[in-house]
Amino acid sequence: MAQEERTVSIDPNRPMDILDALCPSRDVFVDLADKWVLLMLVSLREHGVQRYSELQRSLGGISRKMLSQTLRTLERDGIVFRNVDPKATPPLVQYGLTDLGREIAEETRALCTWTEKRAVTVHEARATYDRRHAVDQED
Repeated sequence: MAQEERTVSIDPNRPMDILDALCPSRDVFVDLADKWVLLMLVSLREHGVQRYSELQRSLGGISRKMLSQTLRTLERDGIVFRNVDPKATPPLVQYGLTDLGREIAEETRALCTWTEKRAVTVHEARATYDRRHAVDQED
């Protein structure tokens, strides 16, 4: 997830094609396909608005740097909002899903369900592949 500014000229009459490397939909897809983005969407969908530390705990294993970078990207993309209550000491900062964020978070539900349902099968396939290729390397 690169944080560099990307200026994209979008022709509203041109159909979007995510497989076209020059299509503006491609860079949006690349941002959304990041593992931390997907997990963050799930966490915010399931737990609602969260403080930074709550979000970090709910994601389990994300570094502070990656959490900050992911939040900035999603805020820039209009998927996550950042709310600061300056009256609190220290200032209370919370993150949540925008309407656009709730929409994409809901779309990820099917992927999450499939992953939970098929994780054992995928791990079995990996083990089979690894055994087969370990034999190939011995030859």
